[in-house]
Amino acid sequence: MLLCFAVDQCAVSPTGDRLYIISRHQKKLLTLARDGTLLATLTDPAILFPRGLHVTPAGQVLVCGGLLPTVIQVDWEGKIKLATLVTWWGGMSPVSVCYSSSTSSIIVGQWEDTILVFRVE
Repeated sequence: MLLCFAVDQCAVSPTGDRLYIISRHQKKLLTLARDGTLLATLTDPAILFPRGLHVTPAGQVLVCGGLLPTVIQVDWEGKIKLATLVTWWGGMSPVSVCYSSSTSSIIVGQWEDTILVFRVE
């Protein structure tokens, strides 16, 4: 029996009015209102089989792609990819992402039990 999960990770906007959901099975980022209404759906080659999701205190949405090992920034509405922040080649596989405002760093956990820290200017 094949099990497919609709939600792999979720994060809430700083204001509490939006819920961001990634699904590896659906290969997309969903943005929902507090009442569950679907506000936006983002599909992009950079987030095929997404693995990690984080919303910064400033409301920036960060998503780790699984098939293409990247970290992208998405607009607060969840509609548009704003930037590719980190791209890896050669076996890197990000599974989690977090932004630390105290160190101005993007912290990326990888499948291989390593953590990478990227300073943001």
